[in-house]
Amino acid sequence: MPELPEVERGRRVAEGVAAGRHIARVWCADDPIVFQGVAPAAVARALTGRRVLAVRRRGKQLWFELDAAPHPLFHFGMTGAFHVPGARGLRYKSGPREPAEDWPPRFARIHLWLDDGGELVMVDGRRLGRITLRHDPQREPPIARLGFDPLLDMPTPAEFGRRLRVGRAVVKSRLLDQSFAAGVGNWIADEVLYQAGIDPRRRVDTLDDAEVRRLHARLRQVVRTAVAADADDTRYPRGWLFHRRWGRRDDATTARGERVEHVTVGGRTTAWVPARQR
Repeated sequence: MPELPEVERGRRVAEGVAAGRHIARVWCADDPIVFQGVAPAAVARALTGRRVLAVRRRGKQLWFELDAAPHPLFHFGMTGAFHVPGARGLRYKSGPREPAEDWPPRFARIHLWLDDGGELVMVDGRRLGRITLRHDPQREPPIARLGFDPLLDMPTPAEFGRRLRVGRAVVKSRLLDQSFAAGVGNWIADEVLYQAGIDPRRRVDTLDDAEVRRLHARLRQVVRTAVAADADDTRYPRGWLFHRRWGRRDDATTARGERVEHVTVGGRTTAWVPARQR
């Protein structure tokens, strides 16, 4: 599913086509599930004629800052993404890219036409994404409840450790808690724990200072590397667990030949390497 790097890629796609432009026309699917708490027609009316000042992101939440409230807030769910004409959409592990020649793409939920002729579509085949309106997105839920963003405002190692080691949660669950680290999802948490050499089932109150520093460094490095690659997993380092973690294969091994095992931690399928993670 889209995590911080994939949503940041979506933000950049939207910024490239929409920032500084007026929204000339809007089409919204008649979908009361994706349009959360607001009628699709109301979203279309709120956006039509407005100028997009900026495209912002915090964690997995993305919004347009318009020249007047309300502002549209987007969450990609499991398979959502922004598409523009003539470009292939981001490939998720759960499905293939949409062909570049398909326009508008299948599963469109909202379609924007900009005043310079540009277009932007949000697709969501599984209907687990959300589109809504907020008058002040950063000060309203869900964004107001989010923790630090590892790309935008990573805390110091000391502050990271102070927040991390509160209570007795297992470390994998703490990393997935959006009120702790906004934008970290299942694959990022597994990658960070693998690179830091920490068992995902460890309780946070058992981690020593050196382990906390490794977690801090690996989280920052993994997120920055994935964002620099524009969330294109073919450009991720070949030694990453990412390339070997999918499918729960019994014969899965790392690039070093270490066995990859799968367990359930906090209700989430977790890939880890017992030979490396303690």
